Amino acid sequence: MFTVDELAGLPLFSALTEKELDYLAGAVEDIRLIPGEYVAHEGEVRSLAIVVEGKTELTKLVNGVERVIGVRLPGEIGGEIPMTLGTPLPASMRAVEPSRVVKLTVEVFHTLAAMAPHVSASVGAAALERMEMLRTATAQPPEPALFVIGPRLNPGVHACDSFLHRNQIPYERLDPDDPAAVVRAGGGDVVAGPYPVVARRDGTRVAPPTMRTVATVAGLSVEPRRSLYDVVIVGGGPAGLTAAVNGASEGLQTALIESFAPGGQAGTSTRIENYTGFPFGVSGDDLASQALQQARRLGADIVVTRRIESIDPVERTVRLDGGDVLRTKSIILATGVEWRRLGIDSVDRFVGAGIYYGAARSDADVAQANDVYLIGAGNSAGQAAVFFSSHARSVTILARGDSLAESMSQYLIDQIATKANIRVETRSEVVAVHGEERLEAIDVIDRRTGTTTRRDAEVLFVLIGAEAATDWLPSDIARDEHGFILTGTDAIKAGQWTADREPFALETSAPGIFAVGDIRSGSVKRVAAAVGEGGMAIAFVHRYLQP
Repeated sequence: MFTVDELAGLPLFSALTEKELDYLAGAVEDIRLIPGEYVAHEGEVRSLAIVVEGKTELTKLVNGVERVIGVRLPGEIGGEIPMTLGTPLPASMRAVEPSRVVKLTVEVFHTLAAMAPHVSASVGAAALERMEMLRTATAQPPEPALFVIGPRLNPGVHACDSFLHRNQIPYERLDPDDPAAVVRAGGGDVVAGPYPVVARRDGTRVAPPTMRTVATVAGLSVEPRRSLYDVVIVGGGPAGLTAAVNGASEGLQTALIESFAPGGQAGTSTRIENYTGFPFGVSGDDLASQALQQARRLGADIVVTRRIESIDPVERTVRLDGGDVLRTKSIILATGVEWRRLGIDSVDRFVGAGIYYGAARSDADVAQANDVYLIGAGNSAGQAAVFFSSHARSVTILARGDSLAESMSQYLIDQIATKANIRVETRSEVVAVHGEERLEAIDVIDRRTGTTTRRDAEVLFVLIGAEAATDWLPSDIARDEHGFILTGTDAIKAGQWTADREPFALETSAPGIFAVGDIRSGSVKRVAAAVGEGGMAIAFVHRYLQP
């Protein structure tokens, strides 16, 4: 706790009366930090921090990279801008060396300002001085790590866009028909393909790359750092990322293996409206990117573009494509589900070339100025329609049912009704697709009349539910008739449980192997439920690992 004399020695408080200092001493926080420890984080509720001893720095995420934008020494203030403007903290503050900081909450600051108005005036003046520093830091043009060269609607370019965006890699897409733009990628010659071409700033180019090559060029981990882990998590959706955050924070050697990019199916959701703590909703990729950043910061080993070929429940090993074999003390299956495919001839040849499963914010480029069609009547389709209505010339929802109310939340139906460029066609289905190298038209049948019409269509998003993809799992792990993994008492009922104890609630029929999120039989298919199960699974892993 700070003494009155210590507080009086700080420039901001030097003119306070003894009564005001007495109040302050009983109300402020006395924070002692080791190097690297944070006083507060960007985006948190505003507070005022004054360095008493040591040295701190202000950091801000700029283009996905944490950058130092300022330093605070003894007597100097942090948080003066949000305290003055009433906004969340625009930057984080962390200790560079052992430090001591006095921290005032907004309530304490307002009480002190009422007692001593000159304190508020001094903080306001400091805020004006600092605003220019913050403007300079955030107004700099992005410095992309990579360039993706290729036509906007090229399937490979779309895949690269999605991969880099969801893995938080700063990049810029360049049109190959613009020589001036291509010069920015380190070379002045025209790029003739095949597309996409991925280029570094030094002019090094790879064409056409695999996603693993893109990951390697971008500096992502494609190889596990260890051969033995306490827990290996298969899948990087909300459940898997939460398990990685909890496992790493609790001291477990944790690896997360993801075949594409963290976020899972939720990562392709343009807006999640019912996740607690986000009153105006949050996009799936924003939620995933924050969880990914958190897991990495806490020390989880995140490996992308690797597929699990097999699991040995007895030896407790995980075999990756390419031959790597990981030994682990426990496994968490968080593979999520896959979008249900559209059962129409010739659909597969247009995937990525006009037909897309799921709809992420990074798909705005595809929708821009186009007439977009969406198949589906669930919340994912509704969220996508609302999002794309700000980019597309028109959005048409094709739903098999009699009304959206059968499967879509009312708040989304209400939002759709306010968008003049969204049209809803019920009792309608796509029955054929047409085109040469990419989608050009679709045939839509009206089930009321039996009439089929052909529509010009270059962009079709398919959001018709999801299904389990668990055929690769060993028979030791019991599944229901739809392929979802049985856990807890359901695993016992399957008749494959052999241990001399009852399984934990999220444990499969193979001891030490757990299933969480959408892949688990009987799970609630909601992001919040998946996050909860990811945290619970780590608690069960701890209990399982106890001697």
